Amino acid sequence: MADHQAPALNQQIVLVTGGARGLGKAVTEAFLREGAKVVINYLNSREAAEALANEANERAANSAIAIQGDVTDPAAVKNIFDTAKEFFSAPISTVVNNALASFSFDGDARPKADEIDWSRFTGQFEGNVRGAVNTTQAALAGFEELGSGRIINIGTNLFQHPVVPYHDYTASKAALLSLTRTFAHDLGPKNITVNMLSGGLLRTTDASAATPEEVFDFIASGTPLRSVTTPAEFADAILFFASPWSRSVTGQNLVVDGGLVMD
Repeated sequence: MADHQAPALNQQIVLVTGGARGLGKAVTEAFLREGAKVVINYLNSREAAEALANEANERAANSAIAIQGDVTDPAAVKNIFDTAKEFFSAPISTVVNNALASFSFDGDARPKADEIDWSRFTGQFEGNVRGAVNTTQAALAGFEELGSGRIINIGTNLFQHPVVPYHDYTASKAALLSLTRTFAHDLGPKNITVNMLSGGLLRTTDASAATPEEVFDFIASGTPLRSVTTPAEFADAILFFASPWSRSVTGQNLVVDGGLVMD
């Protein structure tokens, strides 16, 4: 297909899974700031999601909607897309797979290789891989209607820098990177790009709240920028992959961690 042009950000309808808290909230706010309409998906954080949507709609009417749904459930995901299309009178144009299966970034408390149970792996694979498969498949009809689409997956720099024993989390995100690339190859002829952004520890989200301050300081000292990336900084990088500027970029993994990992 010769024309890979995607809609401008202020013409897009963006689904952010897990979009009410932590990194998801920062992503939601970044897209809203650029004039996009946002579907704020949540599982349990109803109050936070609805408050975020209400604030957005006070600034610009009908710019956001909060929709509950478990991304591991195909029926729930279909409902998210159907409800969003009815609300905005147009299909979702970009999907940000941000929802995180329950996880705390506290290396000292994580089970080591000799004790981790397989159930931890299945839980992470369900949330990170199955969730992305479900949202991608549900998005395809709308992408076809629009003539283009954007899938943006959230990964981790622990692929390249496995300094903490997050075995289950890292393995599932590595599988998501492979899925990103195979889906990019499969869906490219339909003018759909699939990319990943991978960060390190973010300062600070609910998931990283258990991380000791000295760990943040140690990470910052190892980066060229001498800082730990914030959710807002990471979210700004996501905008590139949703924008027309990235129309010829697919199957890529961009590491956004202040230069800690250079790959």
